[in-house]
Amino acid sequence: MEPVPPRSRPDVEPRSPARPTDSSLTPAALLAALRRNWIIIAVATVLVGMGATFFTMGQKRIYEAQATMLFDPQPPRPLGKEVQAVVDMSGDYLNKREYYRTQFWVIQSQRIATMVVQQLGLQADGRFIENTPPDKTARSKGASVEDAATILRSRIAVEQIKESQLAKVTYVDADPARAQRILATLVDVYAQNNLDDALDAMGVAGDWLTHQVDSLRNDVEASELALHGYKVDKNILSVSMDDQSNMLRNEIQQLNSALTSTRTQREQIGARRGELRKINPEEPWNVPATELLNSGLLQKLRTDYVTAVTTRNELLATGKGPNHPSMLGAQSRVDSTREALLAEVKNVQGAVDHDYNVSTSAMERLSGLLEDAKQRALDLNLLEIEFNRLRRTRDNSEKLYGLVTERAKENDLTRLLRFNNIRVVDRPLLPRRPVTPNMPLNVASGLMAGLLLGVVLGIGREQLDATIKTPDDAERILGLNFLGLLPLMEEGGAAPGSTYYGSHRRRKNASAQPQTMAELVVHEQPTSGVAEAARAVRTNIMFMSPDRPHRVLLITSAAPAEGKTTVACSIAIAMAQAGRRVVLMDCDMRRPRVHRIFRCSNDVGITTALLDLNTLPESIRETEVGNLSVITTGPLPPNPAELLHSEAFEKLLALLRDQFDNIVIDSPPVAPVTDATVLSTKVDGTVLVTRAFKTRRDVARRAARTLQDVSGRLVGTVLNAVNFERRKYGYYQYYYKQAYGADQNELPSRPVTPDDDRPEA
Repeated sequence: MEPVPPRSRPDVEPRSPARPTDSSLTPAALLAALRRNWIIIAVATVLVGMGATFFTMGQKRIYEAQATMLFDPQPPRPLGKEVQAVVDMSGDYLNKREYYRTQFWVIQSQRIATMVVQQLGLQADGRFIENTPPDKTARSKGASVEDAATILRSRIAVEQIKESQLAKVTYVDADPARAQRILATLVDVYAQNNLDDALDAMGVAGDWLTHQVDSLRNDVEASELALHGYKVDKNILSVSMDDQSNMLRNEIQQLNSALTSTRTQREQIGARRGELRKINPEEPWNVPATELLNSGLLQKLRTDYVTAVTTRNELLATGKGPNHPSMLGAQSRVDSTREALLAEVKNVQGAVDHDYNVSTSAMERLSGLLEDAKQRALDLNLLEIEFNRLRRTRDNSEKLYGLVTERAKENDLTRLLRFNNIRVVDRPLLPRRPVTPNMPLNVASGLMAGLLLGVVLGIGREQLDATIKTPDDAERILGLNFLGLLPLMEEGGAAPGSTYYGSHRRRKNASAQPQTMAELVVHEQPTSGVAEAARAVRTNIMFMSPDRPHRVLLITSAAPAEGKTTVACSIAIAMAQAGRRVVLMDCDMRRPRVHRIFRCSNDVGITTALLDLNTLPESIRETEVGNLSVITTGPLPPNPAELLHSEAFEKLLALLRDQFDNIVIDSPPVAPVTDATVLSTKVDGTVLVTRAFKTRRDVARRAARTLQDVSGRLVGTVLNAVNFERRKYGYYQYYYKQAYGADQNELPSRPVTPDDDRPEA
């Protein structure tokens, strides 16, 4: 086998370790905690259940009387929906839930309770005051009415039946007959009180309505007389004001239409008059065509004039002079026809002027009539305002008088009906069985409370214990591969749980069997469970990297007295039993123990070999275990950490690699000193030993983190000093007790196979 140069280690690739976590509240952890503390849970459940049973048996029997009542927010109306009661028995509530809550409160009110107490004389009943059973005598002589009513209210409960208008009223009492009697009286008093309240309110309302009817009758008569006097004073016709207004409106419309027509006619005459004034006396023939059409005489005169002018012009055209007899005759006819035409035109103009003046006069008269009608309409409006006010007063008085009269009659009818919207559906019966105490429920509740208390105590006990207890704890908390566990054993090789060792070592039944050191049990008892467990740890270490095994192995722990030396010796012996050449180095230069275990002197060892490597053969001592050698510490140096960190120590390891197949190093704990931290950088792998129920989780986690921070190669962890009597180790305990017997110190980390005892290559 080739030597490994100093300051180098094999490139070992172990299997991936578990991810560290400190969560102890996982479902599996909680289930395991409950399984481990089942005795506490059982005891707590039984004790609390028995306490609940005895407590229930000592309680007073309470009986409950029940009655069912109907609450109708909208009661039937026998007189029809049009007849409304003056007092609404259902109340004016926006939703029915408020109505029910109000009625439930009224049932439990001090007023109803006081009425029941007074009716039954409960204030003088000592049994009622003290709530005593019928077979016992009360010491109380009675109480005040108010106190008795308060006691009664405390025993009443009202609950609405879902999706109905029904409610269940209950009353509890130690005497079933008294409970029935009080509840029957209570529901009757409440129902009658509801009716009495409504009737009283209706009586008050009826008296008020009667008084108001007389007063309103006088108001109606006074308003009618005032309206009549106003008509007489203002000379208002019996015709209504609206009819008179309509008449004036029609008159104004007619006058306005006539005025408009007259104004239009005058404008037309004016236009004709203007056209006539435009006629030129020199040209009388230029008469408007409208005038010619309207007057035949004017049309004939114009024609004669035009003919005379035409004749004269023809004579003039023939060359005849003005003095020619023909010209004189023609001119005379022109002059005569023109004068006749102008005279007729003047007559027409005079007629048009007359018509124009007549239209103007008519228009002025119509305007005066229209203004007079408007003024009368305004005067009528003023009269109508006061008239309407008086009429409204009369109408309102009549309407109010009719309404109050009608309501008074309806109120009288409703009072005669005496209808109640609340009634008792089921009257209370005599209770046969007590409602409290409920023995099955109380016992079941006690058992559940005890079970819950036991679970809390069990989990609390587990949480308060911050030590590593099981293989799952070691692997989950440290995040390292679990290599196996070694059982708790005594030096004499007794059964697990009989003796602790390390700093708490003691003996039990020592005289019954030969003395064996715990570190040598694997050698002296090779068929024991301890030996099998050590071989299982050895096998797991070798299988971590079968191609390039961990030849130099460091065994350390987080704190002192956790059994790291025992684990180192057990692993070294198990490797030697597999036919490998093994050397066990005691590098615990603070508290060395290997030389005492193997009964050799400590005058030479590692310290002397480091001073002179040529003396190494003298430091290597053979042991009674075949293939196993040991190297003790030698004289203890003042600076162990610096010595282990030296180049000479690396050369020493290189020489030992040439001579041995495996090197197992026992080192001090990680927490108090740095020796193990230094050594972890020079070996192929480090095994961290934890002691069941002693190694604290935070200390072990901090130790693992310290080794990882310096790039130490952690192979895994071994759980030491496992006590099977604690019943925490599942199939490990069951399997090996079945296989080797209950008196053996057996416990491998996994079931043993035939290959476990074969020498590893």
